[in-house]
Amino acid sequence: METRVRSIRETLPELQVVGEVLDGLEAVQKAGELIPDLILLDIGLSLLNGVQAEHQICKLVPAAKILLLSLNNDPEIVHAKSRATER
Repeated sequence: METRVRSIRETLPELQVVGEVLDGLEAVQKAGELIPDLILLDIGLSLLNGVQAEHQICKLVPAAKILLLSLNNDPEIVHAKSRATER
């Protein structure tokens, strides 16, 4: 997935990558430090999954747009995310 995201991003030169992380805890920390406009999160991050990291990032950087990505096509994951968003 990383290669696919990079290739898509390369077609959009107006986007600038300001940071990359390896886990959800680091994602929250970096989001708070960098205050990005757009954040791409893998649902399957370690330490904090993407949904958990998203909730924390939304509190730290409420103006950021967050796009959750996953290689997992399990409908339960999509439904769980939808239910969490409705709260």
